[in-house]
Amino acid sequence: MISALVLKNVHVSYNGKAAIQGIDLTVEPGNILGIIGPNGAGKSTLLKAVLNLVAIDKGNIELFGKTLEENRKRIAYVPQRSQFDWDFPIHVLDTVLMGTYPKVGVFKRPKKKEKELAYECLEKVGMEHFCNRQIGELSGGQQQRVFLARALAQNADLFFLDEPFVGIDMVSEETIISLLKDLRDQGKTVVVVHHDLSKANEYFDELLLLNKKMIHAGKPGEVLRPEIMLKAYERELSFLHEVGVN
Repeated sequence: MISALVLKNVHVSYNGKAAIQGIDLTVEPGNILGIIGPNGAGKSTLLKAVLNLVAIDKGNIELFGKTLEENRKRIAYVPQRSQFDWDFPIHVLDTVLMGTYPKVGVFKRPKKKEKELAYECLEKVGMEHFCNRQIGELSGGQQQRVFLARALAQNADLFFLDEPFVGIDMVSEETIISLLKDLRDQGKTVVVVHHDLSKANEYFDELLLLNKKMIHAGKPGEVLRPEIMLKAYERELSFLHEVGVN
């Protein structure tokens, strides 16, 4: 079986300052990987490096044994909500239809088949009744569900989500994690940058603990141990107790 994602000795820097160093990672198909670590640990940078949104200084990245360009149509990405222009005048259904563009083509108009697919994806996230609503009129959780629907419309094999649970309601969070587990059960692979350690054991099959360097990777029970977590969070022992790492 070809691994979904392989990183070998990946380094990234900003203005000469190291952001991530020497990351080695293998993610097999049919898993949900959570990337955890303190603020400034390089979690989002690692995701952007995989997606070629930031340049790597050295190392190698493979997706299903090939480069990103060779496998771009198999990849879906949900950025942080803060990266969107919520004032841009676009309706919910049109937002989800954008997920069909990689296969249909940017300059071709979506046809009935694509519109039906977009509506089905909205049904999966419980947002079908908001088709004609402006995206900026939705709550944070509703917006995040719409952008997950857009990712679903891509019919991808590997999904990347950057902090998808920040600033959303519990119903939306439960809807999203349920869908991610469904994708996993279909053999898809999901990589999530995550900040809430209290949910890490419940949400993820594997964890990558990062603080510029890879501290540890493995099953949640292997990673969420005080002696391992303290290597990333240093003296934040009281914080780890608060989130149930003991």
